[in-house]
Amino acid sequence: MCMRTLSTAGNGKTDQALRRSYLYVPSSSDRMLDKSLSTPSDVIIYDLEDSVPPSPHDKDSARQRLCTFLSRTPEHKLPHPERIAVRLNDITTPFFENDIFEILKSPFVRTLVLPKIHSVRDLHHVSRAIRTSRDSTSTSFPIRIVASVESARSAWNLGEIASWTSEYGPDAGGKLGALLKAYSDTDCADTSVVRTPSRLELLYVRSQIAIAAKAFGLDAIDMVCVNYKDLNYLKDECEDGRRLGFNGKQAIHPTQVDIIHSTFVPTEKEILRAAKILHQMEVAHSSQKGAFGLEMEGGGKEMIDAPMLKQAENIIRAAKAASLEIPGVG
Repeated sequence: MCMRTLSTAGNGKTDQALRRSYLYVPSSSDRMLDKSLSTPSDVIIYDLEDSVPPSPHDKDSARQRLCTFLSRTPEHKLPHPERIAVRLNDITTPFFENDIFEILKSPFVRTLVLPKIHSVRDLHHVSRAIRTSRDSTSTSFPIRIVASVESARSAWNLGEIASWTSEYGPDAGGKLGALLKAYSDTDCADTSVVRTPSRLELLYVRSQIAIAAKAFGLDAIDMVCVNYKDLNYLKDECEDGRRLGFNGKQAIHPTQVDIIHSTFVPTEKEILRAAKILHQMEVAHSSQKGAFGLEMEGGGKEMIDAPMLKQAENIIRAAKAASLEIPGVG
């Protein structure tokens, strides 16, 4: 069982301001579970789905192994609850109900990753299960739901999925926090997509996921880079995802985490430009001006207005969260 009391003193850690990396850890392996205690990944997804063999014995064993790990590991050694996520088996399987009932007994689980979410009906089903499961516990924090987009139907219903709210309210029924782009054989088979190294065939749906997420204040999580040994390709894929608007990326191997972290943050050039914009904004406002011009590298001036100010503020906020240096300008 996962039942345990969460210390009110906590473990000295604060809420994760950044969610750049989402590392999958198979719950079927004691060794992998123990190794997860030392990973720097922003979020750790303890997996009960794809990384676990499909037999009932293996599914039950993995669930019990994870519950034992969460209940017996000293609290100060566990990742902060905001870093812990669990990917359940999807709602059509015979394992879902037991997964959610047992996992939500743990006060350390704040995020659930739900595979194969095709419509708001699926999210309503999940929400009802969360409410029922939490009736037997005394915890009151909202469960963060990450919806995995991995079918043509889910891509078609993105707007409805992204705008979903629980009929029971976030505290009782959960709150949607992110959209996740799956990169599975099911996804490709369902859409007749042919995979290529260029990723061009995935551009439309990835862009739609990022746009839908941002429209409703959600995080957008990019797909796994399946070629985990080619770190140069991973870097290129990360840069591609960040340009599309994703906040972070899934990882299937610990060696991928550092590159994801270093890519899903503002560059030195972006930080410098943002700092200059905010400084010039202060100067312009003190002179009772609205828009103003910013000197460009190649000469000339770029007109800066309210939307660009907002982007600059976001860049500086992300840089501070990642403990990056903010240059002084003046």
